Amino acid sequence: MRFELSQKFFFDAAHTLHREIEAEPSRRVHGHTYQVEVGIVGYRSEETGMVLDLGFLRRDIAVLRDELDHRLLDEVKELGTPTLENICVYISKRLPGLHGAASLHYVKVWRDSVGDSCTLRLG
Repeated sequence: MRFELSQKFFFDAAHTLHREIEAEPSRRVHGHTYQVEVGIVGYRSEETGMVLDLGFLRRDIAVLRDELDHRLLDEVKELGTPTLENICVYISKRLPGLHGAASLHYVKVWRDSVGDSCTLRLG
């Protein structure tokens, strides 16, 4: 049996964005609370009964969250333009340390305040 597990977290960050529409407010430094959900898939270990000890995932997320929380996303190395799409890609690249038979299945980033979301599906 193949299982899917997920973990949610959030971070608060500021950014600017050069756009064609709603351009002026986006060019000014502004911030959001970003919600994130990462999903993993895998097979349950006969030995542990788990796909992944979620403590490992929470530990890796804590490191990642510190890289993004209360930061100016424009200055985060390897992120690029701070779009929802690029944030998804960044998070997917920063969670390589999954253990056992688990693999990253998706990364979803959303902002409740404006209703935007983006999901990156992997594999």
